[in-house]
Amino acid sequence: MASGFFAVLDDIASLMDDVAVTTKIAATKTAGILGDDLAVNAEKATGFVASRELPVLWAIIKGSLLNKLIIVPVALLLSAFLPAAIIVLLVLGGVYLAYEGVEKIIGFLFHHSKNVHTVVTTEEKAKIKGAITTDFILSIEIVIIALGEVAEQSLPIQILSVSAVAVLATIGVYGIVALIVRMDDAGYRLIKSSGSKRVFISKLGFLLVRALPIVIKVLAVVGTLALVLVSGGIFTHYIGFLHHLAPGVPAIFIEISAGLAVGLLAVAAMTIGRKIRALI
Repeated sequence: MASGFFAVLDDIASLMDDVAVTTKIAATKTAGILGDDLAVNAEKATGFVASRELPVLWAIIKGSLLNKLIIVPVALLLSAFLPAAIIVLLVLGGVYLAYEGVEKIIGFLFHHSKNVHTVVTTEEKAKIKGAITTDFILSIEIVIIALGEVAEQSLPIQILSVSAVAVLATIGVYGIVALIVRMDDAGYRLIKSSGSKRVFISKLGFLLVRALPIVIKVLAVVGTLALVLVSGGIFTHYIGFLHHLAPGVPAIFIEISAGLAVGLLAVAAMTIGRKIRALI
């Protein structure tokens, strides 16, 4: 009886070792999209009144975890029984990301932006919903990439590894976002706690406070570019003729061009659709 118990423990330990190795490999492969995910979601989680920053971020985190809870089992099932559907979902998600990115660019170029620090409750809810929707699309790609790296492993290892990557992605991305949005608070605390002999601490505090508006502006630009770039990457990787359209041109230019082109078409289609609905 005892030997059987220890054999089970040995099997569990062996499984955990395999999961740790495959999770590390899968997480490494998703590093690029996690960077884009960070840029996009950091931009979406900033621009609120200070008292609302953490509640908004917590709402987005809960939505992100729910996204993963839905995506992981669905991805595993589709990978086993209908793998072609995964590509369709990714391409449709890419269209949404391209639309959102190009809409932001058009809004910046042709419309006066509102003061984001006076966001009312309705707009706050809309922004949270938009952030969770974007997270859903990016989460699909993260899960699919992770699943592709462990596709040859046994089902338990696939489930545990992909689930671990999904959870780590949420904790890692939104943990860094939380640090960014509270950067000014950390700066104020450093300034307050620094005495006459702690000049460096005081200067660091002032640096953090002054850097936050710049960081937010940079995130707005980087997050928008990431939306276009990620969508273009989806199109060029999963639509065959785009992948081989211009072999001599650097991939990043093809991806940005594809993202902008599809985004412009999506924005035009949505604009026409709104006008038709208004006439009906």
